[in-house]
Amino acid sequence: TSIVAYLSWVGWLIAFLAGSQESSLAKRHLNQALILNIACVATGLINVIPVIGWVVWIFAWIAISVFAIMGIIRAVNEDETPLPLIGTFDIIK
Repeated sequence: TSIVAYLSWVGWLIAFLAGSQESSLAKRHLNQALILNIACVATGLINVIPVIGWVVWIFAWIAISVFAIMGIIRAVNEDETPLPLIGTFDIIK
C-alpha cells in the first residue's frame, strides 16, 4: 500500500482506506504522498498565471516527480527515511 499511495489521489485514497495507516512505514509514506498530491494541486493552480506561473510549474513538476520516484523507491525497499524538505511534516498522526 505504501507504493500505491504515491501513484495518484486515487492510489492514496485506496492505500488510506485499506487501513495501512496502522503501520509506521505505511503512515510515513501516506504522509509524504499526501503532501506531494497537495503540492501537485497547488502547482496546477499556479500554472494558471501566465509565463511566471508556467516556469514555476515546470520546476515544481520536476521536483514533485523526483520526490515521488524517491518515495516509491524507499517504499519498495521498506525504508522509513523521510524525503528531503517534505518528510518532516506529519498530517496523518
